[in-house]
Amino acid sequence: MIAKFFKFVVAPIMLLFLLFIGYAFYMLWQHEMFVEPTYDTVAPAIPDADGKPMVLVFSKTNGFRHIDAIPAAHAMFADFAKSEGWTLFATENGAVNNPEDLAKFDLVVWNNVSGDALTADQQAAFMEYMESGGQFLGIHAAGGDRAYKWQWQPTELIRTQFRSHPNIPHFQDAKLNVEDQRHPATRHLPAIWEQNDEWYTFNTSPRDKTNVLVSIDEDSYNPSTWMFGDDLKMGDHPLIWHHDLGKGRAFYSALGHQASSYADENYRALLLEASRWLLTGKAES
Repeated sequence: MIAKFFKFVVAPIMLLFLLFIGYAFYMLWQHEMFVEPTYDTVAPAIPDADGKPMVLVFSKTNGFRHIDAIPAAHAMFADFAKSEGWTLFATENGAVNNPEDLAKFDLVVWNNVSGDALTADQQAAFMEYMESGGQFLGIHAAGGDRAYKWQWQPTELIRTQFRSHPNIPHFQDAKLNVEDQRHPATRHLPAIWEQNDEWYTFNTSPRDKTNVLVSIDEDSYNPSTWMFGDDLKMGDHPLIWHHDLGKGRAFYSALGHQASSYADENYRALLLEASRWLLTGKAES
């Protein structure tokens, strides 16, 4: 009796568990979760602006790599540059973060940057760029992770710490509350905006330190994790916001894990209008 129970109940469950663990490991390996961090020391050659707005799209990953989203976002910004008349420079070379080169850019976009991507000197150069009037647009993974050692990023640049995201299921339809329909980045959106994405949760709401544009209705999806059943509800759960940082401005959107996000007309319009707004270069305070 015990042998049959093990053979027909316990053994299949164990096999399914091992298969799941193997698949999870493979997916993390595929997304470069187990690679040694690399740091760049030789800066790339920057093209001349030719009198056009200069936009840097930076996508270095020393952590999880969004292998589909990164090229899709690059292609979207290339479309924007063509239609808007920008000079676009896309790179994964962290050494572009030096005072001389950063000063050439009117806008810096972090396209799903992950892990500790910059050396201490590069971090200092980027902090100075922002404090001196730089403009920053962070997309999805640029919001950071719990392994970051550079605490200026969650405390000042993003204004909160990434915690986790649901797994059951991973990508879910949800209702987003568009709280500010007057801002250029969100005025085209309906009051309730339905999207499918990987929904980030943060340790605390950034509302008291930022200007919240969009939040998520936590009753419209399942905010829990598969392994421990953690409840990821925040109560107040912003997803898109902006704030002044010194003389500069930072705009962050937690949306954008999937390549399909960058083909979505509403999301493309949001990121385009956010870029246009940042390129005006005017802090609000």
